[in-house]
Amino acid sequence: MDKTAAQLEADATPTAPALLLRPWSQANAAELVELYRDEAMRRWTNSAVNDEAGAAQWIQGQQRGWETGRRFGFAIVESQPGGGEGQLAGHVVLKGVTPRASSAEVGYWTAAHARGRGVAPRALQALTDWAFTVFSRDGLTRLELLHQVDNTASCRVAQKSRYELATLLPAAPPAYALAGHVHVRPRDL
Repeated sequence: MDKTAAQLEADATPTAPALLLRPWSQANAAELVELYRDEAMRRWTNSAVNDEAGAAQWIQGQQRGWETGRRFGFAIVESQPGGGEGQLAGHVVLKGVTPRASSAEVGYWTAAHARGRGVAPRALQALTDWAFTVFSRDGLTRLELLHQVDNTASCRVAQKSRYELATLLPAAPPAYALAGHVHVRPRDL
């Protein structure tokens, strides 16, 4: 599988459409600004996207990650019946990918309109499968998912996606005012 031109899919459920995961594009800038108006997004993410210039800069960062091969950010887009793209539903990322490293980190966020419909677990599962398929020859055997200890929704997503709680990270103010959870998913052997 190509590491630089990935497009992933997650099947539909009875309550949500199929998902398409693809690299971010500058065409997503205006919609990204709208998604970041959500208070929960601003609380749980450490990025600030306040306007189209900020969105363009954030998207450029995602694109640089693909170019360097160390960070693979995917826009999560709802599929339309007949094959077109619908609403932007979130973001999922594989980061910290380095040659011969046994572990990397995953992360995600979902748009307000997509929460509670299984978008994050389905997207995370698609990313997990892709990561272990593409990077296992490079030595990847473990993925880590970190979240703030009071983010119970992320804890549920981790558990649904077979990422087991492994340890508690202490708070590290000012950047990390609260403790965090580290969830781990080993590659199925």
